[in-house]
Amino acid sequence: MIKTMPQYAAEAKEGLQCLTIEGARELLGHCDNPLLIDVRETSEHTDAAVGGFINIPRGVLEMRIGDLCQDPQRCIILHCGTGGRAALAAQSLEKMGYKNVHLINASFAEIKAALCSGSN
Repeated sequence: MIKTMPQYAAEAKEGLQCLTIEGARELLGHCDNPLLIDVRETSEHTDAAVGGFINIPRGVLEMRIGDLCQDPQRCIILHCGTGGRAALAAQSLEKMGYKNVHLINASFAEIKAALCSGSN
């Protein structure tokens, strides 16, 4: 049986540290120097972004993360358009050895509305 993307993403979220918008706000208030990553495509990020999040598209995350973060305990918070790509990215980062990875499990519109400070 071939899984659909929503099925695959839901499976990936099992065991991950999924955050609500409120949970993300709370974590941001407690994390020291969090690494905030938008894993959407560059064109999506260019069209609309949330301030403070850097863009590293899902397809190149594993190749670029080492240049940005060598600390396996650093708080990393990911978001995308619906939570699916962020789940796959979080799963991958955990497999690479990062221990403090979180994803915001919400739509981009919800994330932007709630964390709009400094967004474009």
